[in-house]
Amino acid sequence: MILRPQSSAAGVLALLTEQEPLLKQHALNTLISLVPQFWAEISEHIALIESLYESSDLPILARNSAALLASKVYYYLEEYDEALSFALGAGTAFQQDSSIPGDDEYIETLISKAIDRYIEARAEEQSSVQVKVDPRLQDIIESIFSRCIQNGEFKQAIGIALESRRLDIIKQLYEKTHDSSLLAYSMEAVLDNHFPLSYRDQVLNFLYPLFPSPTIDSKSPYIHSLTRLLVTLSNPALTVSLLISLVPEEKLVAHQLAFDLVEGGAQDFLETIRNDLPLGDEVTRPTFDTLRKILGGRESVKLYLEFLRKNNRADLLILKHTKDSLEPRSSVYHNAVTFQNAFMHAGTTSDTFLRENLDWLGYASNWSKFTATAALGVIHKGNFEQGMVILGPYLPNENGGESNLAGAAYSEGGALYGLGLINAGVGAISSGVGGRTIEDYLRNILKAAQGEVVQHGAALGLGIAGMGGRSVEAYDDLKQTLFTDSAVAGEGAGYAMGLIMLGTGDATYASEMLTYARETQHEKIIRGLAIGLAFLYFGRQDQADEVAKELLTEKDPILRYGGVYTLALAYAGTPNNDAVRRLLHIAVSDTSDDVRRAAVTCLSFLLFKNPRQVPRIVQLLSESYNPHVRCGATLALGIACAGTGLQDAIEILEPMTKDSVDFVRQGAFIALGMILAQQSDASSPSLAAIRTTYGKIVGDKHEDPMARFGAALGQSFIDAGGRNVTISLQSRAGTKNTSAIVGMVMFCQFWYWYPLAHCASLAFQPTAIIGLTEDLKAPKFDFISNARPSLFAYPSSMKTPKKEATAKLTTAVLSTTAKVKARERRKAASEDTADSDIKKDGDVEMKLEEAPSARHGDISPINGSISNLPEGQSSDLRAPNKRKEPSWESLPNFSRVTPAQFQYVVFPPSSRYQPVRPVSAREPALKGGKGALGMQKMSHPEKYAGGGGILLLIDERPGDPQEFIELSMAQVPVSQPAPSSHTGTTTTVTRPDPNIALDPNGGEAEVPAPFEYPFGDEDA
Repeated sequence: MILRPQSSAAGVLALLTEQEPLLKQHALNTLISLVPQFWAEISEHIALIESLYESSDLPILARNSAALLASKVYYYLEEYDEALSFALGAGTAFQQDSSIPGDDEYIETLISKAIDRYIEARAEEQSSVQVKVDPRLQDIIESIFSRCIQNGEFKQAIGIALESRRLDIIKQLYEKTHDSSLLAYSMEAVLDNHFPLSYRDQVLNFLYPLFPSPTIDSKSPYIHSLTRLLVTLSNPALTVSLLISLVPEEKLVAHQLAFDLVEGGAQDFLETIRNDLPLGDEVTRPTFDTLRKILGGRESVKLYLEFLRKNNRADLLILKHTKDSLEPRSSVYHNAVTFQNAFMHAGTTSDTFLRENLDWLGYASNWSKFTATAALGVIHKGNFEQGMVILGPYLPNENGGESNLAGAAYSEGGALYGLGLINAGVGAISSGVGGRTIEDYLRNILKAAQGEVVQHGAALGLGIAGMGGRSVEAYDDLKQTLFTDSAVAGEGAGYAMGLIMLGTGDATYASEMLTYARETQHEKIIRGLAIGLAFLYFGRQDQADEVAKELLTEKDPILRYGGVYTLALAYAGTPNNDAVRRLLHIAVSDTSDDVRRAAVTCLSFLLFKNPRQVPRIVQLLSESYNPHVRCGATLALGIACAGTGLQDAIEILEPMTKDSVDFVRQGAFIALGMILAQQSDASSPSLAAIRTTYGKIVGDKHEDPMARFGAALGQSFIDAGGRNVTISLQSRAGTKNTSAIVGMVMFCQFWYWYPLAHCASLAFQPTAIIGLTEDLKAPKFDFISNARPSLFAYPSSMKTPKKEATAKLTTAVLSTTAKVKARERRKAASEDTADSDIKKDGDVEMKLEEAPSARHGDISPINGSISNLPEGQSSDLRAPNKRKEPSWESLPNFSRVTPAQFQYVVFPPSSRYQPVRPVSAREPALKGGKGALGMQKMSHPEKYAGGGGILLLIDERPGDPQEFIELSMAQVPVSQPAPSSHTGTTTTVTRPDPNIALDPNGGEAEVPAPFEYPFGDEDA
């Protein structure tokens, strides 16, 4: 009997009822190839096919064929679980079928289902000793691993291994290839995807000993990965043992590791390392002392301050234009100029604008005065060695006495807030008064203060200075302030309590804060506590799920608002699909506009490591009918894509600058400024046009105040830190930048409270290459940037408007006058020329006098020709060929290098100084293409903030004399300010050394004369 595959399957199905086993097996094999065309007809006999699979009378090959046939039928019926179960029963038949052409979709789907089931089975097996993985499923997965390894698809194997908790596969791959990039990819995958914290730490502890030790390969490109691993684990014992192993043979590497740890490590983590480092013997003691000094953070701050001062390119004309355009008597406009000046000069210690505009400063009153004084903390951010000197004239009496000057409480509260900004995150180690720390000083002020304004400033300052320090004493002091039930003071205390206990996830603190939030009647306090709760669960991932769920079901929209931020901060930097879906659902379903706006904004805190995804996700939200959702979309794009210059995001935001709602336009202007930070005219085609738009909006008195406010802030973000900082929510090594994330969360609250906008400065990251020798001195040397200089150049400065010269009007001559002159000429001229110059009598027309003859080299106004050209000059109108721009440039130590530029930076082999680690944090791509289960290599040009930063240098010619850069910040003597005089209309301030002007040639100019802050005697 001849069976024809292209004929109906009915005849073949009839053979399944035959008694002869060989006929049944032949029929089964034939039907397997007919399933794609006749699966509907075959499915009517599925019970018979299943019985053949279970029959003991058939040989094993026939039973395997029956299982494979049943699997394919169930696949076309879209019963994938049943299809997988029968595929497992098919044994070798399924393995052989995987090589049959045309079955790719079936095989891919079943393998994907097999991986998913294996992952679930492995999770159950790990949680219960009684559960075992099906051996048939195990065989399929092992074959998948073998095939991946044979084909070089290492990333796919790593993806499956991580999700199925098969760490032995990762070790097997590394031992086979000795490729550290596999370890780096494994680390990135477990950090940048949603895995439970316990399993994440298990993987990192497994990977750590596999990484090559810096003692073996100090120039390994994966030192960045090692730093990220240590910071994430926050295991002081592990870190201390590594540092000890590097001393004394690799002390340069030890110093470099210490600087890198300071970039992303929590304060309590760094403090424990400092305390646990040994004193050392005569040989190693100096090195351990240096390590302790570096881990204290002072060295990094000093160097970055020097960099920002030396390279300050803030455009004062922009500030002048904003100041002249905005009415200073309006508190909104006064705040706008204050923020713009603070951000543009953040960390530069330059108060030139304030000195030159004392009249404008004098208009500050009440909370505007609070904001203006706190702005000094932004300008001097990081200069904690002189923070008390700078703000001393405005700080309150530590004994709690009230000032005699009405309204002085606002400048006092602002000074305390500014002191916290100067000492952000280091309040527990920075010096205050009388040998005490800044944290102790602020605690004393908080307890002694009587007025709520001073308490508010002290609470905010204490929270920011002690951020992540987990000081129980500070928390208790703030709690006592909260219990006074003062709306203004309680709001600051609520924020600060969360900041102090940042990331602890302590249920006791959460219960206290939530209970009080439900009991109080003050919306300000509820909002402060709601955001404080979010800070409490920063980075806790699934441990925050219950609290977030509880908050999101509250009747009070302010608590639901806090629940949104709790969810976002718990999973910050981890693109957790479930968290993203929940935020998107809230964004379109909640009854409160504030909650919906917050839900869209908070997408940025989940997705900032993958900025290219954000425009696609928020595209539809940016077109929502609800203006609050549109506003949230602008901030989500700005925060997630900050500093990237991402054109997709700009194309969404540019039309939103013309939105009909003023606060949507405000958000669009702010977001564009964030995105265009450190972009050049050559790298971003939109930069010049947007900067022009900012100027027009700020200068247009008919524009909405909110839009003008947003444009002022947008300008300041582009030029932040003297155009030498970027906004980044992650460190150079790729770890979460805790301070930056906290700062942007606080900045988003400016919607309710303008002074909180200052916290955006916490996200400013200087972008520089600062080279240091073994003894932490800065030598003079050059390095190469292999890119066109214009690509990463500073944006062009605003040009002073030129006065247009008044054009000389030509004299109109009446035709009657012309006739008289013509007759006179006719009499005097010869006959051959007289007739040609005379018009007919009766003409009444206007005639212009002849234009003067063209000057030497002028272009004729009539036909554009060149007249009277100098001898030898070409008459070709084309512009001469411009000089071709070089393809590289040489940059000196302490130069600005933007994040995108780091990949082009090289140290020539002939250079005397070579970095101890690679300049760029970007690691080479792996072979193997797409990862398993959609786990892609999540590297984009914008993923990491870049590299560079502080680099320890190897001196290749140690015997030659060296020339060093003088670090003026470390050598300028501190002068004491004049005592604060709260009488009269002004307060005289003798400025300390940070305002010493730099001579253009590199020297120091004389100390500027003291100036007066005109904070007058207005009523509170």
